[in-house]
Order: sequence, then structure tokens, then C-alpha cells
Amino acid sequence: MTRVEIEYCVPCGMLNRARDVAEAVLRQFGEGVDEVALVTGDAGVFVVRADDDVVFDTETDDFDVDSIVRAVKPYVGGAA
Repeated sequence: MTRVEIEYCVPCGMLNRARDVAEAVLRQFGEGVDEVALVTGDAGVFVVRADDDVVFDTETDDFDVDSIVRAVKPYVGGAA
């Protein structure tokens, strides 16, 4: 099963974005993931990892919830 980690910048106010991504992943894959973890960070970080692989990084990617969910999909067994 898959672990998804969303590391977000607390001082930047990115909690809402992190929750949006977590909700979208859970809505799309449900029990196909073991865990969706919100991890606090700083310095503008917003990184999404699936099984420790970076699938989204705000430094190189444009923020789009649907794109992030698509990037997580290959890591989820029995993905919908």
C-alpha cells in the first residue's frame, strides 16, 4: 500500500493547499492508500511524495490538484 506525504510551508499559509491535496487523494483512491500525512515545513516548501518518491515540488511544478493526483496514481495499487 501507498504512503503519501505532503510537506507544506506553515509560515506561507499553505495548509489549505495541503488539505485540498490530501482530500483529493483520499477521495480518488480511498482505501488504496495506507496513509496521507501532512508534514509541516518552512522556506516556501510544498512537496508531495508517494512512497518516498517526489511526485510534485512547487519549485519545479505548477500547483494543480488534479495533476498531483495523477502523479500519485501510479503508486496506488488498484487505483480507480
